[in-house]
Amino acid sequence: MYRVMRARVWMAVCRVRGLGRVGRGRGRDAGMATSEYAVGILAAVGIAMAFYKVVTSDAVSAQLAAIVSRALNASV
Repeated sequence: MYRVMRARVWMAVCRVRGLGRVGRGRGRDAGMATSEYAVGILAAVGIAMAFYKVVTSDAVSAQLAAIVSRALNASV
C-alpha cells in the first residue's frame, strides 16, 4: 500500500513539475542557456558585420545610388 501511494505521489509531483511520464528520465528544455545566448549574439554580430561590409563597399554603394537615382528621375 505504501509503495502504491508513493508512486502516485511521485507521478503527481512529476506532472506538476512538467516532467510528463516518470519513466522517460528527461526534463523539459524550455529555452536557451546563457552560454547559448552568448553564442547566438556573437553569430548575429558577425553576420551583421559582414552585411555592413558588403553594403558599404564601393561597388554596392554605387549600384544603390544608381538605383535610387533612376527611381527619382523616372518619368510617369
